[in-house]
Amino acid sequence: MPPETPAESGAISHYRALERLYSSAPVNTLFRSRLHIEEEGRARLVFHVTPDAYHAAGAAHGTIYFKMLDDAAFYAANTIVTDRFLLTTSFNLHFTKPVKEGEVIAEGKWVSGRRRVLVAESRLIDHEGDEIGRGTGTFMRSHIPLSGLPGYESP
Repeated sequence: MPPETPAESGAISHYRALERLYSSAPVNTLFRSRLHIEEEGRARLVFHVTPDAYHAAGAAHGTIYFKMLDDAAFYAANTIVTDRFLLTTSFNLHFTKPVKEGEVIAEGKWVSGRRRVLVAESRLIDHEGDEIGRGTGTFMRSHIPLSGLPGYESP
C-alpha cells in the first residue's frame, strides 16, 4: 500500500478528530454508539437500541431515530468543513419501520454545498438489514472553531 499523501493524512486526522468529538459530547453518554468516518462526505454510526429508549407501545421513541439520523448526516457534512463546527438548521425525517432492541446502523452522506450551507442525508438500517428511517438535513457553518472544542483536539 502506498504511503499517505499529506492531504490524505490531514483528512484522516480530521476524521479521527470528528470521531473523538462525537465521543466527547456529553449527550452521547446516554447512548451506546460509536462513529466511524472513512472518507469525505460519509459517516457511519453504530447504535445499540435498548428498552430504556422505548415509548409506551414498546419500540424505540422517535427521538432516537432523530438522534441517529441527525448525527450521521451532520458528521458526513462536517467531513467537508475542516475549520468550523456545523449547526443543524433543519431536518426532515421519515419513519418506515419500528425498531426494538438491537443494533442499528446510521449511514450519512453529504449531498451538496461546501461554503456556508451544506445538505446531507441519512438512513437507518436495523439488525435485519431493513431500512427503518431516513432523513435529510441542512447544516450551516457556525462561528465555533473545531480546533477549540474539547474532544476535537489531538489525543
